[in-house]
Amino acid sequence: MSTEKKIYWGVGIFSVVIILSSFLIPGDRPDKEDLPWHIEHPAPDTVKIFGLTLGQSKLGDAEMRFKEEGEPSLFKSPAGVLSAELFFEQINLAGLRSRVVLTADIPETELKMMYERGLRMAGTGSGKKITLTPDDIAVLRKAAIGSLTYMPGVRVDEALFLKRFGQPAQVIKEEKHATTHWLYPQHGLDISMGEGEKPVLQYVPPAAFDKLVKPLLAQTASSN
Repeated sequence: MSTEKKIYWGVGIFSVVIILSSFLIPGDRPDKEDLPWHIEHPAPDTVKIFGLTLGQSKLGDAEMRFKEEGEPSLFKSPAGVLSAELFFEQINLAGLRSRVVLTADIPETELKMMYERGLRMAGTGSGKKITLTPDDIAVLRKAAIGSLTYMPGVRVDEALFLKRFGQPAQVIKEEKHATTHWLYPQHGLDISMGEGEKPVLQYVPPAAFDKLVKPLLAQTASSN
């Protein structure tokens, strides 16, 4: 290996160590609100994560919190389910580049009208993506956050999640996708992990946790 390549890989490994150290070392650095395990409950059945209270904070509040403009879209699943989302391709949380997806708490009837007014439609691997009108984007940004999905830019060992969240209340394995879900209903949290894959952490209000779990149980039952 050339000296130049050795330097490149050395710097890369060092960067990952520094990033993971910020996750592993307790204390006030980095900002606690940037950490995925810093979960608060301002009131019963509420979850505050990354400084945003699910069900109360607006999607536009997240743009101010992250100091980034999200990409608004409407999605239609193969089953015909509509969801309006705000996607952040790259934000910095605790020194780690991450992706975040927020779903909007918008009534189904309004989502259907947004769909009818959509400007463009494109196929995706999991349904259809609809480009919203400027007026509907404004409505989206004023809507409450229904759920937050956090995707860190590095793989994280299970031991770290055990250290920070404790034992999950329930574990569900999706054989079809080789994915394991660790469920923490008290936090409205689902941590999904696949072998060799980066984890995905999805947060919902605890009162809505059953809506998150039922599809997982249905998939597990259908595969048995």
